[in-house]
Amino acid sequence: MLHHIEIYVSNLDASHAFWTALLAQVGYEESGRWNDGFSLAHGNDAYLTFVQVAEKHALRDYHRCGVGLNHLAFRVKDRETVDRLREYCQENGISCLYDERYPFANGGSDYYALFIEDPDRIKVEFVATADAE
Repeated sequence: MLHHIEIYVSNLDASHAFWTALLAQVGYEESGRWNDGFSLAHGNDAYLTFVQVAEKHALRDYHRCGVGLNHLAFRVKDRETVDRLREYCQENGISCLYDERYPFANGGSDYYALFIEDPDRIKVEFVATADAE
């Protein structure tokens, strides 16, 4: 079972504002905060930790198609939650990916998902699969 995920970010304040508000929409709460980072948790699920990248590593660009993390995917309760998240993102200027194919960017009609980017361009997915409803 996954325990936690730690993500280094280029701007802690921007990432804090983005992630805390976004994940509050699906029940995550801030569970820790310190000078160089913060954590968000949702019950007994794996928690997320975000840490300010050290200056000596800050010039290394992230790209989701390179080696490393491609994206984070969150299963949500139902399609209405995905729609509500999309509306939240649009109202808050959050970049929605594959918007022209929303909500079936993966093809088919049983994988209902929203894809967005965080301030460091990490892809984030919210999906309501047929078994989630």
